[in-house]
Amino acid sequence: MSTESVDPGHGHSPAAWTAVIIMLIAFTIGTVAFVLDLPLVVWGAAGLLVVGLIVGWLMARAGYGVNGDKYTPKEH
Repeated sequence: MSTESVDPGHGHSPAAWTAVIIMLIAFTIGTVAFVLDLPLVVWGAAGLLVVGLIVGWLMARAGYGVNGDKYTPKEH
């Protein structure tokens, strides 16, 4: 039995972390704006959510994804 991890490394890349942080900020802003009844800010937060998705995709295409050439996996 091997002690090596079989984890494929999903989400452990600069592209994934950047996308998730942007989207968490968008959800936070959207939630607060929803509670304060600010519909324009809620829609702006929804737009920021899409921006986070696009930024993550672009970074992955630029080589910062899990299997990208600019990404070096870290040992856990």
